[in-house]
Amino acid sequence: METDPILSRDPFELFEELLHEAAATGMDNPEAMVVSTVDGEGRPSSRVLLLKGLDRGGFVFFTNLESRKALELDGHPDVCLNFYWRETEKQVRIEGLAEKVSDGEADAYFATRPRGSQIGAWASQQSRRLKDRDELLAAVAHEEQRFAGRDVPRPPHWGGYRVSPRRIEVWISGEFRLHDRSVFEREGDGWRRFKVYP
Repeated sequence: METDPILSRDPFELFEELLHEAAATGMDNPEAMVVSTVDGEGRPSSRVLLLKGLDRGGFVFFTNLESRKALELDGHPDVCLNFYWRETEKQVRIEGLAEKVSDGEADAYFATRPRGSQIGAWASQQSRRLKDRDELLAAVAHEEQRFAGRDVPRPPHWGGYRVSPRRIEVWISGEFRLHDRSVFEREGDGWRRFKVYP
């Protein structure tokens, strides 16, 4: 039986190759992904975030730890990440468990952010009600004054999550909607690999 060119790959290396392929098209934000969570009632919500790290432990993103998504992840760490690259007609879905990254890892990434984004992390009470935009701009001005002339430290309410995948599905568009769907499911230290119908 002929070896399948997708299923024979390491799923992390395959993902990186697909991400680089998307980036090579010149598209904006190839690292953008839809992050889906559920609340205590099992109601789903989704939003677009940027992938900020990938290692053998999983897929990393950063956020306000008091945001809706973070509160939902703290209560129900099951999460789904969805990358769709229209330019290459490929998609990767990742299902797994989210765990907070270490303070050291969050500090290291926060230090690489533009100063304006660092200030914004202090000023924004993400997901909470906002009276109007002037209220937000006043908060930004306050934080800019507070940190004038010095480095901006990471707020205690800002950090990251690493999603450890238990299932990765790679979808490649096919003619007449006969798409190629390859699934990698975590099995001990390895992966169970199979195809599913489009």
